[in-house]
Amino acid sequence: MTTFKTTFKCKTDTSCLASQSLQKNESIVHQTHTVLKTNKDRAESVDKKGEKMAVLLTTSKTFIVRHVPALKRKRHRSGEDGLESKNKGKFAKMTQSTLMDRRNLKVHRFTNPLDMKRVFRAENLHCDYFNHFYSEEEANTLLLDCEDSLEYFTGDLAIVKLYGKNIPIPRKQVAHGDEGLTYTFSRVTVPAKPWLPFLETVRKRIEDQTSFKFNFVLINRYKDGKDCIGEHRDDEKDLDPQHPIASLSLGQTREFVFRHKDSRGKKKTREIETVKIALEHGSLLMMNHPTNQYWYHSLPRRATQSGVRINMTFRKILRQAEDKN
Repeated sequence: MTTFKTTFKCKTDTSCLASQSLQKNESIVHQTHTVLKTNKDRAESVDKKGEKMAVLLTTSKTFIVRHVPALKRKRHRSGEDGLESKNKGKFAKMTQSTLMDRRNLKVHRFTNPLDMKRVFRAENLHCDYFNHFYSEEEANTLLLDCEDSLEYFTGDLAIVKLYGKNIPIPRKQVAHGDEGLTYTFSRVTVPAKPWLPFLETVRKRIEDQTSFKFNFVLINRYKDGKDCIGEHRDDEKDLDPQHPIASLSLGQTREFVFRHKDSRGKKKTREIETVKIALEHGSLLMMNHPTNQYWYHSLPRRATQSGVRINMTFRKILRQAEDKN
């Protein structure tokens, strides 16, 4: 009996152990399925988040591509990001035009070319330079108009008198202006031809943008870099000394050099640094008072430059100059 009971007990214990082991295995399998399901859900969640992130990144990229350049243009046109020479690289103050909408900013950009300028200052030198007064396309058209329509002076009007000698002008020259006006320089008096329609258009644009009135324009044509103009001052009695001279450049970029009267030649009394400006196609240079009283200017020879340059200098001739003869 004892052996039987013992054997029975052992069978019972084995069955219980097997049952417990099976339950444990089932529990482990269930836990494994639970973990796998959880991991799968997490993976799906991560995938969804990844898709959402991808969508967000794509949307953000689209927004940046579509809108950031426009915002940059808007800030640029409004002057918020503009730099001026006088501020030496610091941001200019925000102007009221910053608050204008994009449509008005576009109009503002093309109707006010004086917004972007370089300021040149030295002792008694005051010049403002606008390198995009005319767009490239407009300047190209204007240059062709000059080549097709202008008739330059010949004969005695194509020479200057220096030290008692008649010297051919190393460039072509012509003048247009209000009726009866003349301009005397280097002992030569040039009469103003009548205004041509395209010259009147140019004059009006300069007057509208600068708020100064002009009644005369002297035009010089430089066939290449060998044509030039020597150092001189536009300080003749025919000119209003308080009035600026507006110099419009077309064609080949040339270097324009200012030299102070006290630092010229062998008898110079001071060392004053020259001021050099590269006059570009379609640019406008305003030579303001009292620049011409103290500074000589020139367009030196540059043999390596082969392009044509045409320069228009708009001036105000004093009316009493008409009757001086």
